[in-house]
Amino acid sequence: MAFVALAISVVVGACAGGNATATNALTPTPVAATPVSTLAPSASATGSGTATASSTPASGVPNFKRIYVIVMENKAYGSIVGSNSAPYLNSLIARYGQLTNLYAETHPSEPNYIALTSGGLQGTNSDGAYNLGVPNLFDQIEASGRTWHVYAQGYPGGCYTGALAGAVADGPGAVGEYVRKHNPAISYTSISGNPARCANITKLTGFDPAAADFEMIIPNQINDMHSSSVEAGDAFLKGFVPQITSSPAFADSVLFITWDEGIPNDKGGGHIATIVVSPNMTPGSRFEGPSTHYSMLRTIELAWGMPLLGEAQKASTITLPY
Repeated sequence: MAFVALAISVVVGACAGGNATATNALTPTPVAATPVSTLAPSASATGSGTATASSTPASGVPNFKRIYVIVMENKAYGSIVGSNSAPYLNSLIARYGQLTNLYAETHPSEPNYIALTSGGLQGTNSDGAYNLGVPNLFDQIEASGRTWHVYAQGYPGGCYTGALAGAVADGPGAVGEYVRKHNPAISYTSISGNPARCANITKLTGFDPAAADFEMIIPNQINDMHSSSVEAGDAFLKGFVPQITSSPAFADSVLFITWDEGIPNDKGGGHIATIVVSPNMTPGSRFEGPSTHYSMLRTIELAWGMPLLGEAQKASTITLPY
């Protein structure tokens, strides 16, 4: 089996505390957004939004057919890896691979989602409602001639920019609330201000693993472990992930399952699990070097020959056997 260098950078974000209680309502109930902050790239922001095409080095990263990213919430590495509460996740680790030394960058949640998709914190420091006019991964993907789709469980649709929406039944797993802070695409004005583009954000019902080249899956606050247990999130993933891995669309593709933050606050945002799934991966693969979410962004950009955004230019390259 050929060994291909896979560049991954992972920055894990922190998620705000506080539990959301799921209800059985079947219609989203929009809730007013928190005060909006409109931020443009700033030299003082950690990791500017500047894309530098010349910084992209030669790379052995596979030209993946499709890339999938699932972001879970608020659980430390030790709560997942080797835990009896996460049998499905540990079966993926054994069959595929994982990163053992990945740390989140900060707390709370939202800045880490922004880092993952733009290469910097962009001045964000809370779980607020941000309108960011910065280069981002979604823009890059379209510019490269590829497509993207965000499946946000419980998302009301229609370019909805509210802080949260009431709990609804939407695809596999438990009923739970949608929250804006976990959906990075809606924080970029190039998307939120363009109905045709924010139509690429939909509910999880109707998930299609072949719908786009890049697909980000954002579970609700119960299924992502934010306001529930490791067992609940593991059960959701057991019901959902096979829709990807058993599909013909997954050939020559990769799936990343990561978390936004760990507890305690080691190295900023805590130590988190990140699982890497690809059809021909050597079982039990490990990468033990230091990594962050910026490496994941870097991996995607290198795989598809796109410029490196912000901190992805300096992120570590993670190698795994494929």
